[in-house]
This record gives sequence, C-alpha cells and structure tokens, in this order.
Amino acid sequence: MEEYAREPCPWRIIDDCGGAFSMGLIGGGFFNMIGGARNAPRGINRRLLGGIVRVKERAPLLGGQFAAWGICFSTFDCTFAHIRGKEDPWNSIMSGAAAGAVMAARQGPKNMVGSAVVGGILLGLIEGMGILMNNFASQAYRPMDPRMAPEDPVGLGEQQGEGEGGMMKGIFG
Repeated sequence: MEEYAREPCPWRIIDDCGGAFSMGLIGGGFFNMIGGARNAPRGINRRLLGGIVRVKERAPLLGGQFAAWGICFSTFDCTFAHIRGKEDPWNSIMSGAAAGAVMAARQGPKNMVGSAVVGGILLGLIEGMGILMNNFASQAYRPMDPRMAPEDPVGLGEQQGEGEGGMMKGIFG
C-alpha cells in the first residue's frame, strides 16, 4: 500500500538519496556526539566540545555514505521495477543485494558476493517483517461470520448463576 504514496521512479531516486543522507546525518550526529564526549578529557565543557567537534567531522561523512547506498539501492529498485513491470518485495530484495555488491566493488569479487548476500538477506528480513506486520494489522478489518462472534459478556454472568458466590467462589470460600 505504501508503494502508491511514493514518488514516481526518476524522482524516487533523489527522494531516497536525500532521506538516506538525513538519516545518516542525524544518526551519525547522535552516535558521534556520544563517542566524542566519552573520549574527551574530563569536564563538562571539554566533553561537550569534544562531542561537537566529532559530530562536525564525522556525521557528514556517515550521511554521505548513507546517501551513496540510498541512491544505489533506489536506482536498482527502479531498474528492476521497470524490467519486471511490477512493484513487489522481490525488487527490494534484489536491489539490496545489488547495492551491497556495488558498494563493496573496490574490495574484490569475494567481498562483493558476501556483501550481496548480506544485503539481500537484510532486505528480505525487512520486507518479510513488513508483510507480516501488514497481515497482522489487517486482521482487525476482515469481516467476521456472525455465527463465530463472541458472546455478549453481560449474558455470561447470568448463565453461570449469579447468586452462588460469583467468580471468586472457589478461591475465597
């Protein structure tokens, strides 16, 4: 369902690149702030300054790495969607594997294969969890057979006999 709310394919690549850069920048900012503060000398001012310096140095780098992966993934996703003629989870799984392989191309073919397997498995897990969550959430909106509907809880108390001690009769005498 969320696939229909996304941008069309040429613009989706730029949109996903910007989103990935933002996620990497914000996440890198948090983690580098903590790391910089932990490795700084004692004192609140020095720790705060150490965290800020590390964020300024390393958070944009992590944002750029996320953006590179995002643009690579989205390019493959659009390519597979165009070749196959449909949008489904297999496009994302294949795109994750292809993006993992391309991002590890400088380390050689052995690392490319390993990275492709990891990327495909991770995207498969993500897509699988999305499908499971979607099916679980849609259970509430499925029509129910009136014969299988639960009984009215008000009527249950009358059937068991109200004047005989109630529900806690066996526990408290």
